[in-house]
Amino acid sequence: VQLVESGGGLVQTGGPLRPSCAASVCTVSIYAMGWLRLAPGQEREFVAAIRWSHEITSYADSVRGRFTISRDNAKNTVYLRMNSLKPEDTAVYYCAARRTFTQTMSTIHDYDYWGQGTQVTVSS
Repeated sequence: VQLVESGGGLVQTGGPLRPSCAASVCTVSIYAMGWLRLAPGQEREFVAAIRWSHEITSYADSVRGRFTISRDNAKNTVYLRMNSLKPEDTAVYYCAARRTFTQTMSTIHDYDYWGQGTQVTVSS
């Protein structure tokens, strides 16, 4: 499975961005996809995830209410709509996928496939 992110960039505080991630396989074979981010000097942290067939979503507390994860089955693509961005959201955002059932989706170990990352920078 190859994952290709796009749509990162530079935005001012309070602005929106909507990075996307396209999967190289039919997402019928995907159980879940998620977004995790890595900021300088920090560990990779969970942002949001979606269980593909049921569209059940989960979010980190730090982004809940501001970010929305969604998917387009026909395009094999997952999106992360980010509103009210803050400087502390600055990070490389990685798309990740898993083919099989997992109870949790909030750690790096829950995912088998990773994209190359897209930089999101929020200026103050």
